[in-house]
Amino acid sequence: MAGHSKWANIKHTKARMDAKRSKVFAKIAREISIAAKLHGGDASMNPRLRLGLLKARGANMPADNIQRAINRGTGDGESTTFVDLTYEVYGPHGAAILCEVSTDNRNRTAADLRAILTRNDGKLATAGSVSRLFHRKGQIMIARANAEEDALMELAMEAGAEDFKTEEEGYEILTAPADFETVHKAVEAAGIAMESAEITALPEMTAPISSEADLGKVDRLVDLLEDHDDVQEVYSNAELQ
Repeated sequence: MAGHSKWANIKHTKARMDAKRSKVFAKIAREISIAAKLHGGDASMNPRLRLGLLKARGANMPADNIQRAINRGTGDGESTTFVDLTYEVYGPHGAAILCEVSTDNRNRTAADLRAILTRNDGKLATAGSVSRLFHRKGQIMIARANAEEDALMELAMEAGAEDFKTEEEGYEILTAPADFETVHKAVEAAGIAMESAEITALPEMTAPISSEADLGKVDRLVDLLEDHDDVQEVYSNAELQ
């Protein structure tokens, strides 16, 4: 996601879910189906499916929709083969963007994404030039009103978190990807409501954007990429200065 800050990103994501709930559900359902097809419908044995289910819960996706998505993935009649790809992009004003895709037609997806980039001041980057600017982490965001700082920090660190950050809006817990589930389950078991919880790609450094108008251009490109059916996640290092 592009945006002003981690907390602005959360609000932006929730607003998008409210405005485009059916499209969000369809995208999550597709990821769940792909995960189930690749590694089976048992979430206890399928980390990718567990993450998809977590995302579905965060979007308040109905249980019937989730089960149908799993059934589509495990059905014997489905012969479509999906491949996971990452597009590395330079967006407006020097923003670095990672675009993660699951597609059954590379050529179609590549043509679609190139068209979006061409029309919105974006261009494909050489392999590694953007991905090296991000690192994969588990991230849990908790509003200040939902937890007491010292108790939450102790809980998170004992469960295996790498870092705990306190900000004006609330708390950020960072984990290694392999430890995300353990920490998430510990927070959930404590009855603490989370604003967001995901394995994400965090920028090593942000690209300073000088105005709301310029940031809007980056946000527009990110939104258009996210709206594509084959795109699963988009990450940007743009930040308003």
